[in-house]
Amino acid sequence: MSELDNNQPEEEKNDSLHDSLPVTGMYENWFLDYASYVILERAVPAIEDGLKPVQRRILHAMKEMDDGRYNKVANIIGQSMQYHPHGDASIGDAMVNMGQKELLIDTQGNWGDIRTGDGAAASRYIEARLSKFALDVVFNPQTTKWQLSYDGRKKEPITLPVKFPLLLAQGVEGIAVGLSTKVLPHNFCELIQASIDLLKGKRVNIFPDFPTGGQADFSEYNEGLRGSRVKVRAKIEEADNKTLLIKDIPFGTTTTGLIESIIKANDKGKIKIKKVVDNTAKDVEIAIQLAPGTSPDITIDALYAFTDCEVSISPNACVIIDDKPVFIGVNDILKYNTQQTVSLLTQELEIRKGELLEKLLFSSLEKIFIENRIYRDIEECETWEAVLQTIDQGLTPYKPQFYREITQEDIIKLTEIKIKRISKFDAFKADELMKRLEDELAEVNHHLANITDYAIDYYKGLLTKYGKGRERKTEIKAFDTIAASAVAANNQKLYINRADGFIGYGLKKDEFVTDCSDIDDVIVFRRDGVCLVTKIQEKVFVGKDILYAGIFRKGDERMVYNLIYLDGQSGKTMVKRFQILGVTRDKEYDLTKGTKGSKVMYLTANPNGEAEIVTVFLTAGAKARIKVFDFDFATIEIKGRGAGGNILTKYPVRKIQLKMEGASTLGGLDIYYDESIGRLNTDQRGRHLGNFLGNDQIIVFYKNGEYEITSYELTNRYEAEQIQLIEKFDPEAVVSAVYFDGASKNYYVKRFLIETSTANKKFNFISEARNSKLMVVSTDKQAQIEVSVIKGKEKIKETNEYDVDMLIDVKGWKAVGNKLSIHEVKSVKLIPSKKETPAPSPKTGGADSSDNAGFGVGQTISLDLRKPDGEDSQPELF
Repeated sequence: MSELDNNQPEEEKNDSLHDSLPVTGMYENWFLDYASYVILERAVPAIEDGLKPVQRRILHAMKEMDDGRYNKVANIIGQSMQYHPHGDASIGDAMVNMGQKELLIDTQGNWGDIRTGDGAAASRYIEARLSKFALDVVFNPQTTKWQLSYDGRKKEPITLPVKFPLLLAQGVEGIAVGLSTKVLPHNFCELIQASIDLLKGKRVNIFPDFPTGGQADFSEYNEGLRGSRVKVRAKIEEADNKTLLIKDIPFGTTTTGLIESIIKANDKGKIKIKKVVDNTAKDVEIAIQLAPGTSPDITIDALYAFTDCEVSISPNACVIIDDKPVFIGVNDILKYNTQQTVSLLTQELEIRKGELLEKLLFSSLEKIFIENRIYRDIEECETWEAVLQTIDQGLTPYKPQFYREITQEDIIKLTEIKIKRISKFDAFKADELMKRLEDELAEVNHHLANITDYAIDYYKGLLTKYGKGRERKTEIKAFDTIAASAVAANNQKLYINRADGFIGYGLKKDEFVTDCSDIDDVIVFRRDGVCLVTKIQEKVFVGKDILYAGIFRKGDERMVYNLIYLDGQSGKTMVKRFQILGVTRDKEYDLTKGTKGSKVMYLTANPNGEAEIVTVFLTAGAKARIKVFDFDFATIEIKGRGAGGNILTKYPVRKIQLKMEGASTLGGLDIYYDESIGRLNTDQRGRHLGNFLGNDQIIVFYKNGEYEITSYELTNRYEAEQIQLIEKFDPEAVVSAVYFDGASKNYYVKRFLIETSTANKKFNFISEARNSKLMVVSTDKQAQIEVSVIKGKEKIKETNEYDVDMLIDVKGWKAVGNKLSIHEVKSVKLIPSKKETPAPSPKTGGADSSDNAGFGVGQTISLDLRKPDGEDSQPELF
């Protein structure tokens, strides 16, 4: 201890120790200060203007520099550093981010591309200025609240008086200490319209709109609050059977990253493509060339499942309100901003009202001062006080007419009027000026009294002035859930070693089972009556004496297993049919009664619920009179896997042999079309297309006058907005159609049979002239249409109903058809069919074509044995 310390009084030493702060306390206080600073001053935007501090300071600096011309970004960064206590890099990045949003900053030069991920040029090479929109809605010194900059030399705005929901229009993302924020960008025009609706007392619900376009599912958006989710997809078009085109990319991705994800998925075998070409220029276009024999529809689904063609975004709307971070929904943010706009407009009107009142007051004072020659009365005054007193006395008779008291400053201002102005004073012009001021004041008062209508007109003005070219880019759609296992490319082969009990794609010297994907599950049946489901691996032990191994599809109600087993306890032979819809992976399930000595004697797996006939041979020593008999699996019901089954025979069985392949006992598939997502399903979602068996097909008529025949695979994709009619294909059905010919500007009617048989190819059956379009189409036997026409010079509107078969006979599908009317056709409408929906088809099917016996797998080819539909009921003819 030093001599100074020794001489220090004991009380001072104790105080020094008492004032010391422990390290834990320092950490707690300093960290809290740091966290508060990051949240309030760097990462999270204020709700008032939707800006982070760095963005606000950039805009303020640009306003100070604004002279209508472009400024080098490097100069703007330098000017902003007077207000922002951080480096130039953070300012430059924030400015480029704002410039790429093309709302507040008018840019010049290479500012990068959010679609491709290309960065902007150096700040010394690019230029910027405030946009006209920013100058209109962001700045107003009279309504701005100010504070000193970090070094106390300058004044900067606390928040900018933005009269627009800027936060929602631009979106924002930031990571602070202990919290983050992510507000997605919304559509400019929709925000303005939503604000107008709010002012009209309507409820609103807004959804994001991304600058990269694409398609988005907002079913789980939940106003952008924590826990919400948005799924965004690229727009993928089918150019032909060998090429797919990606037109828009999901928000937050780039074309480079998207292509890399596609190549990665291809290398892993998830998808099969031949080549990817980036043709992006003004518009995004990524061409994907498919491998031979690859389905375009399945590949599109696989792109969504395994690449960045579909991404999930988790919004988290957090803003600063009253110097505190608050989690709030986007609808509430819009309400706040709309109310703030009304408040700011009110402030501006009040300020303008005050200015007008002051101008009117001084104009009146000036007129009284000159017309009553008060200025001459002050010529004899010898002191300044006398001058002011003389003028005040001269104004006294007129003071009651003014809205406030006349102050000394007002009188001094009168003394500053120049003699030249007094000599040239024109009372008529002065009255005209005051009349204009009074009219403007009346208008301001009217706006204040009707501030809501004034705010609505203000928003409408913004929409008219700046809304052009800002229409919605992102298409709102409901997405279907894509099962990855259903669309994954078969990139592996499943092998089996039955005796040793191994399966996997690495056993290439053993028995081949089937092609599969490396994300598939495999179901295995053993001779001891145990089944299990396991993830496919290179090599995995599942138990010795394997009878069957195949790909397991969870929830597949069409797969039915036919089983005959010996019960070890009773010695009886049991038979059962069952489904396995869901299991716990790697858990063993006993399909017998579980008694010792039980074993499987016959097993088939039937993908379409087939029920074969088998011949049962009893042992020679069996006491039964009939030692050989047939059994039809169709005679027993399909039950769960845990069912014990029915008694086949109580006598010993020597062998069981397949006698006849069976037909499906499940009947056809009831197929539905969900137009909201453009997909087929068996879940009763959407419109019922019919019961499908075997080689049944679907026909689709498009609005551009094309038709296409497709299968009823659930992986098929349809552009719902382009479809005029989709239904089960009947080759004997006559197609009735009315179309508009873009060349002659006339309407034509035609009837024809579908003569083509090529599947998945579109055929045009109307005029190929530009703007030609299909108006109505029907396959009803007695199709009727309602036609409205304009007749004569008097423009008389007439509406009639017609049976299409009375207008034209059945001709070839390429025929032009007959002109619908000699008069001007205003509208053509199909009259709904009055036929009754046919009852579901009976559950019948064709014979099985499989040659597998014993422990084989049933394969079914279903034949449609149903009778043709009955005649449609004939509506009354007009």
